Amino acid sequence: MSALDWASSWRIARRDLLGRFRGLRLLFLCLFLGVATLAAIGSLTSAITQELSQRGQGLLGGDVEIAMTQREAGEGDKAAFRRLGRLSETIRLRAMARGERPDSAAVLTELKGVDNAYPLYGTLALQSGVYRAPLAPDRILIGPALADRLSVKPGDRLVYGTATFTIADIITDEPDRLGEGFTLGPVAIVSLEGLRRTGLIQPGSLYDSKYRLRLPPGADAQAVREDLEKRYASAGWEYKDRDRAAPGASRFIVRMGQFLSLIGLAALVIAGIGVSNGVASYLALKRPGIATFKVLGATSTDIARIYLLQIGCVALLGIACGLVVGALLPPAIVALAGDVLPVSPGFRLHALPLVTSAAYGLLIAFLFTLPPLARARTQPAALLFRGVVDARHGIDRRSLIAMTGAGALLVALALGTARDPLFSAAVLGATAAVLLLLLGIGWGVRQLALRAPRPRRPLLRLALANLHRPGAQTAALIVALGLALTLFVTLAGIQTSLDSEIRNVVPKTAPAQFVLDIPSGEGDRFQTIVRAQAPDAQFNIVPALRGTIVAYGNQRVTDLKELPDGAWFLRGERGITYSTTLPEGSELVEGQWWAPDYAGPPLVSFDAEAAKTLGIGVGDTLTVSLLGREITARIASLRKINWETMGFNYIMVFSPGTVSAAPHSLAATITMDPRQDNQVTRALLAAFPGVSVIAVGEVIEQVGAIMTQMSAAIVAAASVAILAGIAVLVGAIAASRQARSYDSVILKTLGATRWQILGGQALEYGLLAMMLALVALALGSGAAWFVIVQIFDFTWSPDWLIVLATLGGGALLTLGIGLAGSIPLLSVRPATALRQL
Repeated sequence: MSALDWASSWRIARRDLLGRFRGLRLLFLCLFLGVATLAAIGSLTSAITQELSQRGQGLLGGDVEIAMTQREAGEGDKAAFRRLGRLSETIRLRAMARGERPDSAAVLTELKGVDNAYPLYGTLALQSGVYRAPLAPDRILIGPALADRLSVKPGDRLVYGTATFTIADIITDEPDRLGEGFTLGPVAIVSLEGLRRTGLIQPGSLYDSKYRLRLPPGADAQAVREDLEKRYASAGWEYKDRDRAAPGASRFIVRMGQFLSLIGLAALVIAGIGVSNGVASYLALKRPGIATFKVLGATSTDIARIYLLQIGCVALLGIACGLVVGALLPPAIVALAGDVLPVSPGFRLHALPLVTSAAYGLLIAFLFTLPPLARARTQPAALLFRGVVDARHGIDRRSLIAMTGAGALLVALALGTARDPLFSAAVLGATAAVLLLLLGIGWGVRQLALRAPRPRRPLLRLALANLHRPGAQTAALIVALGLALTLFVTLAGIQTSLDSEIRNVVPKTAPAQFVLDIPSGEGDRFQTIVRAQAPDAQFNIVPALRGTIVAYGNQRVTDLKELPDGAWFLRGERGITYSTTLPEGSELVEGQWWAPDYAGPPLVSFDAEAAKTLGIGVGDTLTVSLLGREITARIASLRKINWETMGFNYIMVFSPGTVSAAPHSLAATITMDPRQDNQVTRALLAAFPGVSVIAVGEVIEQVGAIMTQMSAAIVAAASVAILAGIAVLVGAIAASRQARSYDSVILKTLGATRWQILGGQALEYGLLAMMLALVALALGSGAAWFVIVQIFDFTWSPDWLIVLATLGGGALLTLGIGLAGSIPLLSVRPATALRQL
């Protein structure tokens, strides 16, 4: 039965809270960090997903897209497409743009030919206004990057292949840019007739034909796409609809979403521990007041109401501030992330992630507040007065039931709102296992310290006694230190692995140039022209074709409900080649290579990792659609491919015969002094106007810049967990403040100096850090490995010296934080402190 109503309880709570807010600052900080992190993650993910969904038609350029490589659809197929809706045809290829003068610089571009229906959705924006079809055959629209690199403007002239174009305008926004995928150069747009004038489309040339459909109102784009896939199952075409306009961007969102979910859930749990420590610290300061309330007749319900109101007010303030910051952060993140994000959504409030984050904050505050509040509510006044030296940690049944209910709601909320419930369940399970492990280590350390022989050195004896004395916060310190050190190791492992990935973008043996679309049969002439400009040049010339894997073993790809994990090579067309010998950069690991004069049924050498992903091996069959014709080959060997060489590393290498008879071109790498790039490029374009020359250095710079931005974004997100971990450590130290104040006063009364007391505590924290170092190294390395390998599919290659140095630095930092929290206690006068205890 309560002696006080809610109004009276609120008056007492408000007056007490106004008098001393200090103890609840940690509660505020932890909830603020946790809610702000979750709200920012949820808002950013929702903004990008919504932007992709709303712009699906514009990003794709239609409701449905049919794409093919090295060929165009027949007139019969186009007629069938037109019966479904309005049709727009585009052809896209890589081509060299150059000025009219022979000595003009040449730039690799993405040249796109469009028909009069382009664009079906969205607007092609130009500097002078909006594009209106038709585009004259001798006119060209170019991107601003191309204008800058060639120093040209509207009215100037550019040469592509054998055709000359006049620049009509500068493109400011290409509506289907994201749907086109990764590009190696700036864009330029001509009409389909203008593209054919260039002479760049020849048998074997590498180009993409895309047919976009604008369906009638109410038509089901997904159903149309699925029907086309079944009708043309053997054509080897690639299909998209408006709901998956940018699959590469969607995969990026899934991966980044998993990582951010991992960070959010980790911050959530860490914030909960900080809340518990903060509330425990606050109630420890209020212990005399609580005991006095009880002596004056306050019931357990009164105590619960008063302090629940206080804690609730601060919790609501922390949650509200976290929501505000979380809602405002996404635009800043978008601005900082640059090209890492697939789209740049504008500012908009997203209610669902904000409501979800607030619910997380409330449940966390309630769940982790209950244990310390239950102890304060149920313990008798006499026990509260002796709490410093006789602390008890039991929780009554009613509080235990409430905690179980809150925990169940929290897990249900986490799984119910997750994009990948299994992933979230695994993260929550792993986090719970880590916390249980740290709690078990804390209990074990306390028992070992209790039973260990007493050292002769006073400071060491004092440090050991601090681990098991009454009121010792050993378990809380173990959890806090363990989390902090683990997070430091995790961050170092992620950072150094990403740095290594960025360094590997620049292999030591990378060629200077890639050259594509060399006419078949012109390999010797090609080498002669290059050697005239670069006598020491080295070559690797291979046939270049494009094909789609349509079946492996007895499994048709179209019959799969979803692709196997890691089977990226089943998405659309891939480069293939044929060879009489084992290609450079490959190592035979199983099977045998065919004889140089082999002339039997088609054989193929397959990438060993890809074969493992599909569960096939030597002797199994692989069916590839090549220019609309299905070729079934037996796997003769498996190869390990050294992708780091940046050479021509094809996952499929066929035996000569059936494949070599198909129209194709040659591709080459040239290894030479990079200073000879320009003169070699000019000589090649003069002899072969249709070739595309890719400067490897520019590609490396472009990929490296994106990787660097991505690395910065990942590390910045992971740093949030570091801040939360440090807050938890501060809370654990604050929770033991009163007990340490009592110890400090007693020791000073017995003659101990400040430095002796501080030295004892330094030894205590040092012992704990040393015991936790190996545990933190194992847990942190495992977490970093999971992020790098399982989420982002990068190579796990941490710099262990930096990781160990970070672990040592983290240990010193945590030691410094612990000692900094103890310094104010050393200045307390014994007489004053004893009167307060």
